Amino acid sequence: MSASQPVTGAPWRRIVPTLVLATAAGWLAEHLNLPLPWMIGPLFAVAGARMADIELRPLPGGRQSGQWAIGAALGLYFSPEVVAQLSLHAPLVVAAALGSLVLGMGYALIMLRLARVDTPTAFFAALPGGASEMANLADRYGGAVDRIAAAHAVRVMMVVSVLPFALSFAGVHGSDLYIPLSKEVEPQHFPLLMASSLLGVGAFKLLRIANAWVLGPLLGVAIATLAGLPLSALPVWVVNGGQLLIGCALGCRFSRAFFRAAPRFMAVAALTAALSIVLAFAFAALLTLATDVPLPTLALATAPGGVSEMCITAKVLQLGVPLVTVCHVLRVAVLTVGAQWSFGLFKRFVAA
Repeated sequence: MSASQPVTGAPWRRIVPTLVLATAAGWLAEHLNLPLPWMIGPLFAVAGARMADIELRPLPGGRQSGQWAIGAALGLYFSPEVVAQLSLHAPLVVAAALGSLVLGMGYALIMLRLARVDTPTAFFAALPGGASEMANLADRYGGAVDRIAAAHAVRVMMVVSVLPFALSFAGVHGSDLYIPLSKEVEPQHFPLLMASSLLGVGAFKLLRIANAWVLGPLLGVAIATLAGLPLSALPVWVVNGGQLLIGCALGCRFSRAFFRAAPRFMAVAALTAALSIVLAFAFAALLTLATDVPLPTLALATAPGGVSEMCITAKVLQLGVPLVTVCHVLRVAVLTVGAQWSFGLFKRFVAA
């Protein structure tokens, strides 16, 4: 074969070892009784291999497939009774979303002072919203998109690594009273689950709404559940596989060059991520004074992690799945919509 000919099998020589390593790590993590074994195991194993300069690559479309599985599984929780109960917590949900915006501006100030970057980069790297949404907004204002994406990758990895272990160590597993309306895998009803979830994805894609692969299935299946349609539960291996694919996608973002490119910036990004975990927990403790929701559930609801990662954490640990889901969906919406307005305030504050 000449050097000019493409080697079509080359990507799979990196994808297959990634999946094998991730599967072995997930199996080992499950047997060690680690929290979220099928996400955390692959995440650490793949990230560690990448830091050792081993060329790995995630499955194309794997993260979206994983998000679909998680979104569809979460939608099964939204029965009419659950939605009626969630309406009682509307002030709590709004407070959690607005609180994340205020805290994010504080993290941005720390990032600006310590990382020595420009204002757009500091602001959109620190705001705990979706990585792609923050990067796209930063691009309009001249921010460093690559550094912003890196900062969000570090934040999500730290939250996913710390929070499940902390909650499991505290012994809070299994305190959720919510259960999915469809608990059994019923093959005859599976096509309806697929159709409702994919219709949700299509609607979000058509409207160009972010996080379509997790929020679309969630909304589609939730509407079908509210309508009383007979749906099947997802097999356990599908949900575990979704976690594995998300763990692979997150782990493959890391490498030695990832941290060598801007060591000071990455160190400050890790510092602000750690601070965001601590302050979010303090904010959750404050919210417990005004509500009867348990602190572990509020800790997940206010955590500065990704939507899919935090919601699957709530599902696995059985901690207020619908409430945590709604809080994170609204958080991303508020941060995405309010980022431009709050950036103007932030610039004026910095100038002053």
